[in-house]
Amino acid sequence: MNRTLSDYEIEVQAKRHEMARESARQIDPVTVEHPEMTIEDAYAIQKAWMNLELSRGAELVGHKIGLTSRAMQMSMNIDEPDFGYLLDYMFHESGCQLVASTYCDPKIEVELAFIIGDRLSGEHVTTDDVMAATESLVPAIELIDARSYRRHPVTGATRTVKDTISDNAADAGVILGDVRVSPHDIDLRWVAALCSRNGVIEESGVAAAVLGHPANGVAWLARQYFKYGIALEPGEIILSGSFTRPVDCRPNDEFSVDYNELGTIDFSFT
Repeated sequence: MNRTLSDYEIEVQAKRHEMARESARQIDPVTVEHPEMTIEDAYAIQKAWMNLELSRGAELVGHKIGLTSRAMQMSMNIDEPDFGYLLDYMFHESGCQLVASTYCDPKIEVELAFIIGDRLSGEHVTTDDVMAATESLVPAIELIDARSYRRHPVTGATRTVKDTISDNAADAGVILGDVRVSPHDIDLRWVAALCSRNGVIEESGVAAAVLGHPANGVAWLARQYFKYGIALEPGEIILSGSFTRPVDCRPNDEFSVDYNELGTIDFSFT
């Protein structure tokens, strides 16, 4: 394990991120204080934060995969995605109204969620394995946030992938659609969506933008987790990665994301 931070330092950073989440006030990225930190340190902070949440009564219900587009990986100077945890209080239904001021810097991304039907684990998990183990697919919007500054207000430095991972891969919420389909009934590569904000289409995309096929991200996650003795369990919800750029969320914004035959997800911010 390539760790540079002590267990105490890991716990301190996890608590800092939770304080930022609760107060909706951004903090300095971890790399400001610990420029020598590693990816392993970042994931240790993320896990410590998740354990803190579980100790307070939250439930782990799934996982997210981020940085799945080549453009985002190049911007972060990495060559693979990242991952984070999905907790029960993060989930909302279509038609919900969210409060922008309860987040630091909210944005939304357009995704698909895989509902796992059969336990998925192994160092050689393939896309076919993911398709076979998936009970259903559902359209999903990921609400992302930045509890640490994306661009530091004093130095102008941008946060690194280590900072993003420490921040639970930027996840803050999930809005699920109403339509569920079998992964075998549609060509997942060609699932498309139009993301409108206040009646104007801000983003659009197709799911093939996620590593060529959205199930590829889930297979990658299963292989990564296998290294830590973790499996994707039945009933878990897996966000497979965004196929649009992030769209800012502001007070009084109304969103409608049209997935064609998979329905529409509507939500708003006050």
